[in-house]
Amino acid sequence: MEYSRNLYLNRLIERKQNGLIKVITGARRAGKSYLLNELYYKYLLNSGVPSTNIIRFAFDSDEDIDLLDAYIPEESTKIGQKPDMLFVNAKKFRAYIKDKTNDKDNFYLLLDEVQMLDNFVGTLNGLLRHTNYDIYVTGSNSKFLSSDIATEFKGRGTVVHVLPLAFSEYMQGTELSPERAWREYVVTGGIPLVAQMRSEEEKYTYLKNLCEETYLKDIITHNRIKKKVELGDTFNILASMIGSPVNIKKITDTFKTNLDKGITRDTIIDYIDYFQDAFVVSKANKYNIKGRKYIGSPFKLYFEDVGVRNARLNFRQIEETHIMENILYNELRYRGFNVDVGEVTINEKTDRIDVNGKPIYAKKALEVDFIATKGDQKFYIQSALSMESEEKQTQEKKSLYYIDDSFKKIVVAKTGLNPTYDDEGVLTIDLFDFLLDEKVLES
Repeated sequence: MEYSRNLYLNRLIERKQNGLIKVITGARRAGKSYLLNELYYKYLLNSGVPSTNIIRFAFDSDEDIDLLDAYIPEESTKIGQKPDMLFVNAKKFRAYIKDKTNDKDNFYLLLDEVQMLDNFVGTLNGLLRHTNYDIYVTGSNSKFLSSDIATEFKGRGTVVHVLPLAFSEYMQGTELSPERAWREYVVTGGIPLVAQMRSEEEKYTYLKNLCEETYLKDIITHNRIKKKVELGDTFNILASMIGSPVNIKKITDTFKTNLDKGITRDTIIDYIDYFQDAFVVSKANKYNIKGRKYIGSPFKLYFEDVGVRNARLNFRQIEETHIMENILYNELRYRGFNVDVGEVTINEKTDRIDVNGKPIYAKKALEVDFIATKGDQKFYIQSALSMESEEKQTQEKKSLYYIDDSFKKIVVAKTGLNPTYDDEGVLTIDLFDFLLDEKVLES
């Protein structure tokens, strides 16, 4: 099964020959290598680039590394700088590149798992000085996450962040109806390899192993964590609270009361940062719409893949309302939006009266699930699984009614109906229309 991943492919094409290193980031198994070495490689060939002018090299492939043995034979191809890590000899790699290129033609360097190249920063900076080299890199393992690589090339690189399959991409690989595909997607998510597996048992086992044997081990090794059990417990707690404000004190209290363990606030914050750096979770900051300012706490966390989230909880807490919210958050990011959580502060009339018999008003914060911005575009979006009752409709739309600017206000719900505006100008869009039509926001 081949997923076209056209959105990411187009982002690479837009950056072609821009004089910067193209850094492809994303969680392990999200499809970075496939995007670069299969889809972009085929694009280059189809656009007339000779295969001899495209150099694909994977630094985690012995077959590729063996190609370097012929260069500077007196030196080892693999060299050790750490007791538990071997790196590819950068001097031999540079000799290989020099042999495969010239100063006249344009060459495309597609380099996978670049963190395994000794002194890769210096080597790539040197290659960047060749104006006829167009350089693309991926990287992520326990020693060097792709977030680190993006940081290393800040100012000299441009980032393309790859998420697991969006729902529209997931639909490319199935003949199922959107309703049936959704039932699978909310459980096992969009890791491309998982999407191609046939049995639920195989998917469940793979995702649980991915959490334990890849994500957690990478974070533990990369950050030299000693409290491994506590990190795993934090993983579980974060998985159980998607769509809810993250309160660090409540997490530390959970460790004390439910897990009988002491853990500091700073440690929890560090752990959350580690999960972010590994692209397991993404943070959505809170923004006060009327005050036009960010609020430091509480924030929300969403998983880059809901299948990973569900696997961490052994597929026991499949709460469609919260998972739908997570999926909409990722969908907006997939489309290139910056996404915050919104807050509208209002003065609401209470049932109480003052000594003069006048009603007492109290301040109340209403939540807007997402503020999505891209350039001069801005949308306020509420995620609502169902809005069958009038009471539910009022509840979901209330915060939107108090926003007094001209940007579009939207509720996404499983209605099965065409998009409709209410008397206040709030647009309700069916979930599948929203996920399967990228232009629906502009309509």
